[in-house]
Amino acid sequence: MSNSKPVLNSSLGRKLIMSLTGIFLCLFLIVHLIGNLQLFKNDGGYAFNQYAYFMTHFTPIKVVSYLLYASIILHAIYALVLTMKNKAARPIGYAQFNGAANSKWNSRNMGILGTIILVFLATHMYNFWWKYHNDQVPYVEYRTDLATGETTLQEIQAAEFNDYQVIVENNVEIIKARDLYKQVDFAFQNIGIVIFYVLAMAALSFHLIHGFKSAFQTLGVSHKKYVPIIEFLGVWVFGVIIPIGFALMPLYFYFVK
Repeated sequence: MSNSKPVLNSSLGRKLIMSLTGIFLCLFLIVHLIGNLQLFKNDGGYAFNQYAYFMTHFTPIKVVSYLLYASIILHAIYALVLTMKNKAARPIGYAQFNGAANSKWNSRNMGILGTIILVFLATHMYNFWWKYHNDQVPYVEYRTDLATGETTLQEIQAAEFNDYQVIVENNVEIIKARDLYKQVDFAFQNIGIVIFYVLAMAALSFHLIHGFKSAFQTLGVSHKKYVPIIEFLGVWVFGVIIPIGFALMPLYFYFVK
């Protein structure tokens, strides 16, 4: 009888799952940031609310969303398991070992950074995803004159809203939608939430700077031709541009809107 461990239960297997789910989540961050840039449009949420409906009702996107949720859960669970096993395997702590002399701060504190991000995700999902899907956001009606292209909007009551709809009457396009844009605006008037989001994006930055490069190392991508590209993407795209892009959103709504 073989005493070998199943691959997924081995240390290497866990690291592979961490790497694959991490890269998938990084790709999602790019798409999510591009979509959320609609928040900066000065159109009363017209583009963003259409984007929100599309992302929650287009079947292929919904399938990807379920993969996303599974990836977050797997990534968090395997991170916890790896952290616990690494601590159990190390008989002495950093006080004797002096880990700071052999690794960077963010690589030694991925667990703490990941915990901050997990709390952020729970807060984020409650404020927006859960409230959007459970009709705890306002409703809005957009009217666009198709002859002039001029769009006006007004908040409508729950009794006037059945579901997202687009109709044309007398050369006027009428769109009724859940107003997630207004919910975002409302949430980001709370300075506590704004500060927490900015700090969470700082944690995300440190997490990705180390995690992105480590994921490719685990997958065996270590050729000198590709390593500089991976390091550039990890630092400047995922460690700088993406976290700053997300952090600017609460700051924009609190200080500008």
